[in-house]
Order: sequence, then structure tokens, then C-alpha cells
Amino acid sequence: MHRIKIAFLVGVCQLLLAGHVCAQSFQVTERSIADIQQAPQAGTITCHELVNQYQQRIHTLDKKGPKVNAILYVNPRALQEADAMDQEFKRSGKLKPLGCIPIVLKDNFDTADMPTTAGALSLRGAQPDQDAFAVKRLRENGALILGKTNPQEFASGGISVSSLGGQVQNSYDLSRTPGGSSGGTGAAVAANFAAAGTGSDTGGSIRSPASANNLVGLRPTQGLISRDGIVPVSYTQDTIGPITRTAADTAGMLDIMAGYDPNDPVTSVSAGNIPKTYTAYLKNGLKGARLGVVTNLFGSGPEYTEVNRVMTRAIDILKKQGAVIVPIEDDLLDTDRVTSNYRLNEFEFKSALNHYLKNQGSNVPLHSLAGIIASGQYNKPTLEKFLATAES
Repeated sequence: MHRIKIAFLVGVCQLLLAGHVCAQSFQVTERSIADIQQAPQAGTITCHELVNQYQQRIHTLDKKGPKVNAILYVNPRALQEADAMDQEFKRSGKLKPLGCIPIVLKDNFDTADMPTTAGALSLRGAQPDQDAFAVKRLRENGALILGKTNPQEFASGGISVSSLGGQVQNSYDLSRTPGGSSGGTGAAVAANFAAAGTGSDTGGSIRSPASANNLVGLRPTQGLISRDGIVPVSYTQDTIGPITRTAADTAGMLDIMAGYDPNDPVTSVSAGNIPKTYTAYLKNGLKGARLGVVTNLFGSGPEYTEVNRVMTRAIDILKKQGAVIVPIEDDLLDTDRVTSNYRLNEFEFKSALNHYLKNQGSNVPLHSLAGIIASGQYNKPTLEKFLATAES
């Protein structure tokens, strides 16, 4: 019922959009990065018109209609930046690797032109003075940053609810979770509020929303992408990556985001180990690949029947594409045991967050976890126990 409702609302909203948008032969829904880049080159649409379409969808569907609630901040200069890109394209006839591609960032990525608050009411008004390393790389390669997405507060949890932004909704079914903690990005990309987005992953926070929103999400090997300028949870486990509509889009985003950054020394391990392009592995990439399937992570109750059916079908498709499936059954990989014995969030969060806040100086209203707890301005149902444990 919810899917029908959203589909109906999307159709109605498209009819109600401004005339010059509806008149365009190119519509942004379900478009890949390659699709979008080809359109300006073919003269089908301008960067300005692309951004306008996405902004109209955000206006119509995020806070109204189904109220997806995925977007925290909208870049007020997005159309001006698109205009500048149109002018540059007119002069040169060329687009950068992500030129004219509207993307959204999880609200724990520092941005010099928009607040970075990690979804926390206690950090309202926090304004970094420079972009995170990965954001800088994206901008340098032509990406148009449309806005910041609503995360699970402080990226600590799996349902994407925050004291600043409230609960994110799953774009396909309002009764289901959008996943977390990068659920705002997942829901935004699924709802076609942007062509692609970014997330952070400490224990599943990219992979969960990608799964819940029918997208491709990549948690890269730690050290491949710099975490400088990212509000941290655990230095040992944090990493960041793309959330996109296709594997090709993820590979293209990874090409841009990966690289050495002296401000994140862990990235030194990737020096000399980054291929010219990850897109080269898209052709016959599964042939001979050994893929482990942790069978004891599959649920056994009746509520898991449909999910297990989909997973079985997906594994069959992987086999037909040449992958070698290796079943793994090991009690050490039981989810309850892993999360209770091998989770470092509570032990590292305080020092990591305090270090980040201290380095922000006057750009943030509070400078310690103790101050955040004392403010009482956080989502208590999801964070009270975690924050108290981390502070103790």
C-alpha cells in the first residue's frame, strides 16, 4: 500500500512541477551518473536544469507528500554552481569526471558552505571552515553538492533517527527502516533527490542503507579513503564510501575519493595499491571470484523467509556469472557475539569525538562529549545508554 501511495504521489508531483521542468525530455528519475553526464553533452539538459529537477523533488517529496525526511540542509548556492559549470562547459566542451553530477553528503562530512552537525541538536550551528578531504576531491572533479543528509545521530545506530532531523523514512515502503546510520543518504538516492551520495561505515552504516534502499554501497578497506574532516565514531573501525544506484557509479566515485592524505596517516597503506580505475573490474568481475556467504547470519524465523528467498536468488545469479560461492558457518561470526565482543565504538568514541570538536575551535557550540551529555540535546531513546557508557 505504501509503495502504491509513493508511486502515485511521485506521478502527481511530476505533473505539478514547473512547466519548464516537465517540458524537458530528460528526467532525472533512476538515472546513472553516465546517463546524466551524457545529457548535457547531447544538449538535452543543462546543469542548472538538472539541479532544478532534483531540488523540486526534494521540495515536493522530502518534507511534503510521503515526507521521506532524508535531507537536513540544502546547498543555497547549488544553482549558482550549476550555472558556473554550464558556462565552463560552454567554453571548453568538456566535463570533469563528476561534472554536473548532483550528489548529497551524510551530515558528518565537513563542508565549508553548509553546517556539519552529525544530526545532533547539540551541535546546531556548527560550521566548519573547510571541506573534508573527500569532499574537496569530489568538488575538484566536478560534483555538485546539493545538500547534507539526515543520519543516525553521531552515526551511532541503525535506524537513522536524529534529534536535529527526526526519523528518515524508507523511500520504497514507509513502514520499513531506511537502514542506518547513513539512511538519509540511502533514502535520498533511492528517492532520486540526487544522483549519488556518501556515507560512513563503522559497523554496517553504508551497507545497511544500501541494502534497505535497493542501492550499491561500498565499505572500502580502511586506508583507501581519507577520513579527515569526518565526525568520528571509532578510529579503529571508521571508514567512508559511496552509495549509488549502480556498481559502475560506485566504481567511478571510488576513483575520485580514494587516495593518500597526510592528515589521515592510515591512507599511507594504500599508496601504490590503487588501480588506475576501478571501472576496469566491472567487466567479467565475478568470473572466478571467491565470495564468502556467512550462513549463520541468515535469520531462521518466519519473518526472515522473504529476505532469505531474495538472498538465495541473488547468490544463484552470482554463481551464474562465474562467482565461486564459499559457505561459511562459524559461531565466532554470530552477530550477537560480534557486536558484544568486538565493537570498539563505546571505547573510542569519547576520545575521537573530543579530538574532532577541539580541533573545530569556535566553529562548534560544544567541545566535549561531557558537554553534549550535559546539554540533554540528543535523541535519548537511541543514544542515552551509548553516550553514558562512552563517557564513563
